[in-house]
Amino acid sequence: MHILKRLLRWALVLAFSGFLLAILAVGVTYWLIAPRLPSVEVLKDYHMQVPLRVLSADGKLIASFGETRRIPVDIGNVPDRLKHAVLSAEDADFYHHPGVDWHGIVRAAWHVIETGGDKGSGGSTITQQVARNFFLSPEKLYSRKITEIFIALRMEQELSKDQILDLYLNKMFLGHRSYGVAAAASYYYGKTLDQLTVAECAAIASSFQLPSAVNPINSPKRMLARRNWVLSEMRRHGYITEEQYEQARAEPNHGAPHEQPIELDAPYLAEMVRRQVLDRLGNDALTEGYVVKTTLRSDRQQAAVDALRRGLVAYDHRHGWRGAEAHQDLPANAGPSDYKQALAGYTDISTLEPGLVTASSAHGATVYLRNGEHVELSLDAVSWARPHLSDSRVGATPTSVDSVIKRGDIVRLSHDDKGAWQLAQIPSVQGALASVSPEDGSIQALVGGFNFMRSKFNRAVMAARQPGSSFKPYLYSAALDHGFTPASIINDAPLALPDPSRPGGLWTPNNDDGKFAGPMRLREALVQSKNLVSIRLLAAIGVRYTREYLTRFGFALDAIPANLSMALGTASVSPMGMARGYAVFANGGYLVTPYFISEIDDRSGTAIYVANPARACRDCQERLLDTSVAGPPPTNMTATPANDVAHAASASAAGEDGIDAVGDAILPPDAHGDSNHPPILAPRVLDPRNDFLITSLMKDVILRGTGSAARALERDDLAGKTGSTNDHHDAWFVGFNGDVSTAVWVGFDNYDSLGRGEFGAKAALPIWMDYMGSVLKDLPSNALPMPPGITTITINRGNGLPTASDDPNGISEIFKVEDVDRLRAQAQQQKEQEQQRAYDIF
Repeated sequence: MHILKRLLRWALVLAFSGFLLAILAVGVTYWLIAPRLPSVEVLKDYHMQVPLRVLSADGKLIASFGETRRIPVDIGNVPDRLKHAVLSAEDADFYHHPGVDWHGIVRAAWHVIETGGDKGSGGSTITQQVARNFFLSPEKLYSRKITEIFIALRMEQELSKDQILDLYLNKMFLGHRSYGVAAAASYYYGKTLDQLTVAECAAIASSFQLPSAVNPINSPKRMLARRNWVLSEMRRHGYITEEQYEQARAEPNHGAPHEQPIELDAPYLAEMVRRQVLDRLGNDALTEGYVVKTTLRSDRQQAAVDALRRGLVAYDHRHGWRGAEAHQDLPANAGPSDYKQALAGYTDISTLEPGLVTASSAHGATVYLRNGEHVELSLDAVSWARPHLSDSRVGATPTSVDSVIKRGDIVRLSHDDKGAWQLAQIPSVQGALASVSPEDGSIQALVGGFNFMRSKFNRAVMAARQPGSSFKPYLYSAALDHGFTPASIINDAPLALPDPSRPGGLWTPNNDDGKFAGPMRLREALVQSKNLVSIRLLAAIGVRYTREYLTRFGFALDAIPANLSMALGTASVSPMGMARGYAVFANGGYLVTPYFISEIDDRSGTAIYVANPARACRDCQERLLDTSVAGPPPTNMTATPANDVAHAASASAAGEDGIDAVGDAILPPDAHGDSNHPPILAPRVLDPRNDFLITSLMKDVILRGTGSAARALERDDLAGKTGSTNDHHDAWFVGFNGDVSTAVWVGFDNYDSLGRGEFGAKAALPIWMDYMGSVLKDLPSNALPMPPGITTITINRGNGLPTASDDPNGISEIFKVEDVDRLRAQAQQQKEQEQQRAYDIF
C-alpha cells in the first residue's frame, strides 16, 4: 500500500512536471514566434482582389478584367443553408471552439505517430484555414502549423466569429478561378446565393477541401459523393430535415460553366479603358474592384456593331465567294461524333456560325452545326456566291449548290433578313466606326474592326489612313476664312504640275469620273467632289497657311502633307480624328476632344474620378461671357502625330499636363471632389459664320451630291462628305447633325484595292446610314441656327455674282455680310466691262 501511494505521488509529480514543461514549451515557442506573427488588425479592413469592371453609360457590362472571379458578399447576405453546409463540411463546432480544435489536433498528431510521419489533412478549423490563406504558405511543415495555431488564437481575440466566417466565405479558392462562394455560385450555377438550392449549397461546400479536383465540372462523381456526405452532416447537425435531405440527395448535378454575361459588344473600347485605367491607377486597377463607367450608349454601340458588320458582309458578298474555310475528308460512314470532331476547333465569329457540309447535290446541301442541328441549304441560300476572280471581277451566278460547296467543306452560315439560314464567309475586308458627341467629345460608339478576337488592332483610333475627299471640307473652311465664298468660281480643268517622282516628270491629277466641268462655283465643286477645283483652291490660299489652319480641327502638322496632294486627302488620319474634326462643324466651331471614361468608382461605390471635359456649351452663361475670337487651339489639343498614333493607342502614353491619352482620346480633368465646378469651355476655332457656310455646303452633298443616298433617312439636319482614295484603297463617309458626329472607314489592312466602283458612297455610306438611322430615330431635327452676319442674296448661276431677283438664271446663295458689297462691286464692274466691249464693236 505504501509503495502504491509512492508510485501515485511520483505519477502526480511527473504529470504536473509534464504539464509545466508543456506550458513552458508553449511559452518559449510563442516567445520565439510572436515577433514574427503578423498583425490580424489588417483583416478588419482587408480588401479582397476583385476584378475591374467596365460599364456602359446605362450600366451594361462591357468587360471584366482580372485573374480571379470574385463577388464579395457580406456575411449578413449569405443564406443560412449555405453557412450550414460549409460549417457541416469544414468545422461544425466553429461557433463554440476558441479558434483551435484541440481534439482535432490530437487526432492529427496521433495519425502522424501511427503512420510514421504522414502529415495528412485535417485538424484545421475554419479560423486556422483563414490564418493559413491570408498569412502563410500551404506547405505542410510543423513550424507552419504551430504559427497557424497562434495566429488563429489571436484572430479569435480580435475578430468576431461572423467576421472570420465572412473572410472565409469570400477568400477561399473554389476552382475555375472562382474565389468565394458568390463567385462559385455564379460560375457553376449562374445563380446568386439566395437562388441556390440545398443541394447546390452542399456542392459548393464540398469544393473547399480539394477545389481543383472536386467541383461540379471537373469531377462530377467525386463531387456528388462529397456533396451527399455534406448533406448527411447537415442532417446530423439538425440543419435540414429528413425530407429535405432525401430531396437534395436526389437532385442531379446541374453544374456547368457560366461565364459572367457580357451585355454589350464593345471589346475595342474595353481594351482602351483597361490601358487608360492602368496608366492612372497602376496594377491595382485590376484587383481593387474598381468600376469604370464609360460614355458609350448601349443602344448606339450595338447599332454601330450591327451596321459595320452588315456593311462589311454586304461588301464581301459583292466581291464573291472565296471558297470553303477548310475541308475535311469524311469517311463514307461518318456520323455525329466525326462531325463534332471536325468542328472542334471552330467558334462562331460575329454571328457567323461554323458548319460542316455532310451532303451536297445540285439542288441543296446539308450542313451540320456545332449544336447538333442539321441545316438544309437551297440554291437560293448560295445564290450570292459567285466565284471571286479579282478585286473587281466575279464569276457567274451559281446554277447548282454542289458547284459552291461540297461534302466535307467547313463553311459559315448566317441568318438572312427573314431568319432563314444562308451561306456566309468571314469578310477579308475591314472597317471602323467612331461616333462622338459634338457637345463634349464623349464617345457614343466605337467599333475597331469586324471581330476583336480575329484582330485586336483598333482601326478606329490606331489606323492612319488617307481620308480622300472627306478631307475637303477642312480645305474649303480655310478658303472661306481666306476670302473665298460659296459662289467663288474655280476652273475644273486638266492640270499638269512638275513632279520628278512620276513618269514623265508630271503630276496630272484627275477627277474620279475622269470628266471636267470647267468654271464652277465652290458649292457645286464640293457637292460633285471635284478634285481639280480643290487643288487650284489650295494653290490659291497656300499650302503653309492651310496646314496651319487645319490644326484647328485637332490634326497635328506632321500628319498633313506639305504639298498640293493635301487637297486630295493624302493626310494620315484615324476615323476618330475625322469624327472629332467634323464635330467642330456640328457644334458651331469649338474643338472638343474625344474621351470615353466618365467616372471611376471604388469597390464601395464612391467616385474617385469624375470627368470634366471641355464643352462647346453654346448656351451656357460662361460661353455668353466669353470674348475670345476664333483661332488655332492650344498645342496640346492637336492629335497624336501620325507616326505615334499606333504607339499611343497601344501603350496609352500620358499626354501633356499629365492627361492620359489613347490615340485621339484623352482622360479629361477630374472633378469628383468639386460638385460646383464651372464648365471648361472648349476653344473656339471657327467663326460661327464659316461653320454655318461649310455645313450648308455639306448639307447639299447629301441633298444632291455624292451622299444623296442619305436622303432616304428623311432628315433635314444631316451634313457630310464621301471620301475615296486613288485605286480605291480607302472608302469613307463622315457626317453629322447637332447630336452626333460619325466617321466610317472601309478598307484592307494591307492596302489592297477595294475594287472598281467601291467609292465612299457605295462602301462606307450605307454603314453610316444604317447607324445614324438607328441613332436618330424619333429624335427631332437638330441643326445650328443661322448666326448673325449671314445674309441671303440672289446670284447668277454662271458667274456667282449678285444679280437681279428676276434674273431667270438667278439662284439664292448665302454669304457673310461683309462679302456682299465687294461682290456687288465686282458685279457692277463686270457689267460695265461687258457694256464697254459692246460699244467697242461699233
